[in-house]
Amino acid sequence: MKFLASGLLGCVLLSGAAQADVFISVDAKGSYVLSNVHRPGRTYERVIHEAEAAVVSLDQQPQMIANQPYAELVSAAAKVNQLPEALLHAVINAESHYNPGATSAKGAGGLMQLMPDTARELGVTDVYDPKANIQGGARYLKRLMTLFDNDIALAVAAYNAGPDAVLSRGRVIPPFAETQRYVPNVLRQYRRLQGLAADSPL
Repeated sequence: MKFLASGLLGCVLLSGAAQADVFISVDAKGSYVLSNVHRPGRTYERVIHEAEAAVVSLDQQPQMIANQPYAELVSAAAKVNQLPEALLHAVINAESHYNPGATSAKGAGGLMQLMPDTARELGVTDVYDPKANIQGGARYLKRLMTLFDNDIALAVAAYNAGPDAVLSRGRVIPPFAETQRYVPNVLRQYRRLQGLAADSPL
């Protein structure tokens, strides 16, 4: 978390945090913890800041989401799994940049980069089929949201690093450079598609 710690200019005690805000706190052991959920008794500093020029109005937000690739497939999967469309789009963008044929070095495939074992468990027989991939990825993300009590930051971290990596560290974002970049990037895109500034309530 050193890359985040170097940006600390002072901590602000927050009375409430918007669900998709990203904050940093220090736990009892002196370790830095990223979260988007306010924990009573902790001191937080916001670590995601977006330029006002990048913010769109709420009136623009539905059209902005509708203009994303695979918008209809994402919308359908989001409704079935009770997830925000913007969150699914943000994960897809981070995972594959909307490339349905993407394959990672570890063997993850498709738009939402499903690992072979995960895909089989989710009933996805062809990870390169956009509809099947998005539906499977949405089911998996919903499972993670449930596991982590709708803490978006932890669910997104688990999507990237695996749920065991988050659980084994006491439900904090793992200290992997890739995951620590991934989580703020996904949440920043999520908020942009929601039409929200970093300091705006959802």
